Amino acid sequence: MEQIPEPVTAGQVLDAHTRARLGARASSTARRLTGQGIVAVALTWVDISGITRTKTVPVERLEHAAKWGVGMSPVFDVFLLDDSIVSGRHIGGPVGDLRLHPDLDRLVPLAALPGWAHAPAFRYAQDGTLHPLDTRALLRRETERLAAGGWTVKTAFEIEWAVSKGDGADFSPACRGPAYGMTRVTELAGYLRDVLTTLKETGVTVVQLHPEYAAGQYEVSVAAEDPVGAADTAVVVKETIRAVSMAHGLAASFSPKVEADSVGNGAHVHLSLWRANGDGRPVNAMAGGDGPCGMTAAAEAFTAGILHRLPALLAVGAPAVASYLRLVPSHWAGAFACWGLENREAALRFVTGADGERPAAANLEIKCLDAAANPYLLLAALLAAGRDGIGAERRLPEPVGVDPAGLPEDERAARDIAPLPASLAESAAAFEADTVLREALGEAVADTVSAVRRGEIALLDGATPEQVTALTRWRH
Repeated sequence: MEQIPEPVTAGQVLDAHTRARLGARASSTARRLTGQGIVAVALTWVDISGITRTKTVPVERLEHAAKWGVGMSPVFDVFLLDDSIVSGRHIGGPVGDLRLHPDLDRLVPLAALPGWAHAPAFRYAQDGTLHPLDTRALLRRETERLAAGGWTVKTAFEIEWAVSKGDGADFSPACRGPAYGMTRVTELAGYLRDVLTTLKETGVTVVQLHPEYAAGQYEVSVAAEDPVGAADTAVVVKETIRAVSMAHGLAASFSPKVEADSVGNGAHVHLSLWRANGDGRPVNAMAGGDGPCGMTAAAEAFTAGILHRLPALLAVGAPAVASYLRLVPSHWAGAFACWGLENREAALRFVTGADGERPAAANLEIKCLDAAANPYLLLAALLAAGRDGIGAERRLPEPVGVDPAGLPEDERAARDIAPLPASLAESAAAFEADTVLREALGEAVADTVSAVRRGEIALLDGATPEQVTALTRWRH
């Protein structure tokens, strides 16, 4: 990717000088893209319901798009997963206009879609001020707030998906091999090869790919990067897998629950907290400390801040009615608000890495999340919770070294191991009561999250698990 010498910050007003600079940069980029056979650029944003939406421009219009933006209605922020529309106090109705401006630093040709490039967008009002519901800019702001305290975060999403034969509404597993079995690789070796090759050609660094537990299910892990980059990459990974699947006559579902009687898809987040030492070298605060499992005091506080707010965080990290069909005990989904060293039944799994690699590898995995989440909004909320934990100097309870579901209820109560919300209504209520998260995200975002969650609760009120699964299966 080309580097822009004066990057546009998330809160910058698009004045005449900035617009001219962006236009000149885009003109150069468009010439390069044309030489690569690119004919169109998809400008994307992720809405509050977790669906990636887009406006596209021919490559020769990229300069105009960078300079003046592409028009879109603000109402997209209150679309539900079935494309019905609700209204919030800040957004709703047919009136108004926003401008999508491509982030040229993150523009990349899509190897899965020949002739197309992808650029995540910032959203501005017509007067050049930032749209208050731009969750990508919100994430950049939260990253900057942490940086003001001297901290940076490396993060990555693990994305699970299930592969179905054909393009029908039902789910028919494209492979039948056993969970984690090499048979599943053999059955779809050409497809998985193309997933890996295409991701690499798109600039995504894959760490590993493996068969998962449910029928037809796989997981891909990618390299950690800065939070905004990690969210951008999550969008590209999903759309690449979707496109490669279609090219093979298959369909990919990222839904939290693909089949009502099977385990669901997660989208686990890995986070590590870093700070420069005296010579400017970054040091991982998750290792080398005197705290639990080698954490420093700051890393412990960051982790404890997230643990403390998990019920409210689920309103953005497990944001679909279907999410709670997945989030059940003893399914490795992390259904209890606790943490543990390498405990895959804890909502927070602390990962040290192998001896000798811990200074680079130690990180926190958050397991109770899924791919119905808007990755920008989710990471912004996680960073806000962690930052508040550092400020409050929170401490972690004792780690849990067993499946919490197997503990007697009185022991769980004594150890303050609470089950996470069992429904979207419960997590939405926790979010609405959490003043720290609502302040960090801003009134417009917080109110719209509540409106969309309440809308989807009403939409699926009384639906059976099978009906919820069917409506959600192909949406995210």
